[in-house]
Amino acid sequence: MSQRPISDFIEHHYCHFNAATLVDAAKAYRDQLDSGHKMMITLAGAMSTAELGKSLAEMIRQDKVHIITCTGANLEEDLFNLVAHKHYKRIPNYRDLSPEEEVALLDQHYNRVTDTCIPEEEAMRRLERHLLNVWQEAQQANERYYPHEYLYQIIRSGVLNHTLEIDPKDSWMVAACEKNIPIIVPGWEDSTTGNMFAARCLTGEFIPSLVRSGIEYMLLLANWYQAQAGDKGVGFFQIGGGIAGDFPICTVPMLRQDMELEDTPFWSYFCQISDSTTSYGSYSGAVPNEKITWEKIGVDTPKFVIESDATIVAPLIFAYILGW
Repeated sequence: MSQRPISDFIEHHYCHFNAATLVDAAKAYRDQLDSGHKMMITLAGAMSTAELGKSLAEMIRQDKVHIITCTGANLEEDLFNLVAHKHYKRIPNYRDLSPEEEVALLDQHYNRVTDTCIPEEEAMRRLERHLLNVWQEAQQANERYYPHEYLYQIIRSGVLNHTLEIDPKDSWMVAACEKNIPIIVPGWEDSTTGNMFAARCLTGEFIPSLVRSGIEYMLLLANWYQAQAGDKGVGFFQIGGGIAGDFPICTVPMLRQDMELEDTPFWSYFCQISDSTTSYGSYSGAVPNEKITWEKIGVDTPKFVIESDATIVAPLIFAYILGW
């Protein structure tokens, strides 16, 4: 029996069109690693609720990804799933729900993401209690941390251990915490936990500066890029679009143009799994060549767009890179 059944299946069957691009992108990602490049993965959408951690966590553990940029939703939803998975509700017929049925879910304190309902009490409020503790401790000590650092503190404290409802090896946040890799979280304010924090600022319990800002995240990423890129650059693997991709990719032109550090290498690899229409001025749907004009990537940068469902494509690419 093959020791890499998924990879062999992909190589045999995925020969044309988007399927072939998937294989090309996976091989090029592997080549980047073999050449000593660091790799960034960006997460938009609801990839944590889609349980991408089942493959992404192993990518992190095996040093196939070295930094992550994600939305606040993906940051928190991995931990929601970690502590409340058994309480989630799946709605296979979600397309047929009436407004009244949506209200019934709301009344049961379920927040729906496509076919999956996140339980407010068991997931959101459970994590909120722990966040309140670390925010209070930071405020009392006159300290400030990034959103991901507060969650790392919670993971490392062990307070979640008695409430785990999945194997922690399937949590990408746990894997990232163990490796202590940086996580860039632009626009954290629009997440559930960001809203919780803003509400507590409105009541006067906390001050906004207790959580470090998006500009500070940009500085963190710029310093990381300069330290890790060398003369090679860093690979950029984008899942979905939006701020999770747009924010970090601007680091290179910022360094090259605004800082006038013209020797800063371009991103060395670009791949996006996209369902965005390539038109209408969309940044998420922009073809990779457009990024050349912004000094994000170069003429010779390996670049790929896989127009498909990231919940299907990303685990397959990760499996190929991992040799599964």
